[in-house]
Amino acid sequence: MTSLTIGVDIGGTKVLGGVVDPDGQVVAQTRRETPAADVTETRDRIIEVITELAGAHRVDAVGIGAAGWIDSSRSTVLFAPNLAWRHEPLRDHVAAAIDLPIVVENDANAAAWAEFRFGAARDAADSMVMFTIGTGIGGGIVLGGEIVRGAHGIAGELGHFEAVPGGHPCGCGRQGCIEQYASGSALVRFAQATAKDEPGRAVRLLDLAGDSTGGITGPMVTEAALAGDEAACGAFAEVGHWLGAALADVVQILDPQVLVIGGGVVDAGDLLLGPTRAAYTEAMAQRGKLPVAEVRAARMGNLAGVVGVADLARRR
Repeated sequence: MTSLTIGVDIGGTKVLGGVVDPDGQVVAQTRRETPAADVTETRDRIIEVITELAGAHRVDAVGIGAAGWIDSSRSTVLFAPNLAWRHEPLRDHVAAAIDLPIVVENDANAAAWAEFRFGAARDAADSMVMFTIGTGIGGGIVLGGEIVRGAHGIAGELGHFEAVPGGHPCGCGRQGCIEQYASGSALVRFAQATAKDEPGRAVRLLDLAGDSTGGITGPMVTEAALAGDEAACGAFAEVGHWLGAALADVVQILDPQVLVIGGGVVDAGDLLLGPTRAAYTEAMAQRGKLPVAEVRAARMGNLAGVVGVADLARRR
């Protein structure tokens, strides 16, 4: 009989669950809204999703992916920036209501694992690094065929190494993190700055934003860039410059076989990947003919977290 497991991906707005087979195919799914400010209600929504899916399918285990820092035992959410969890023993609370083995995993690790096993890096023998580019930057590292979690379970925070000493303040408490220069938020900030200082280069962008620089959003920047708006294209070029440099730094340290770019901003396609690859290639030129990792776009889409954490639960 085919082994089925449940993956639950928890974000600030939704609890998405799916039943996943060993080939990474989602055979059923359901979702609930996330009451992000209420710990107990969020936990109840997770249990509802698992109960519904387990009631319709015979499953062997459950994986829960959460946007936050997860301890090394894969049981407790130490901190979640967009949820009210602080040292939340999530595995034990859910296990009290669900009679199945349960693992808890960082959502970016789960997405990276999905890309390694079934997506953009499925041909990699044993290593890959994934950057997830959204409002901020998350990441996941696979070396030796295993996720790198670190001594305390919170390795892989690729958005929070220093890119610019004394640079923009970051939500993590540091300054100059790469997240402040290569994320969706940075894309908007770069576009807003050009629109304010050189409005003649941002005609389409300002038209979309109702002539308000403060009204500029990420989707507007993408739409304007596709129409050739100079400010919007320049914002993508700036983000690509910083992201490409970050990829080069990671390659120098870890030497993975594949680099994967995922997250919402990657939907912009070559607007982001073009300048990113160009900056990465330039930064790696000194390595001459030595092999370097190929940069690829993620393939698993919005179900990456569900698929990845379900597969990790299977491999528990």
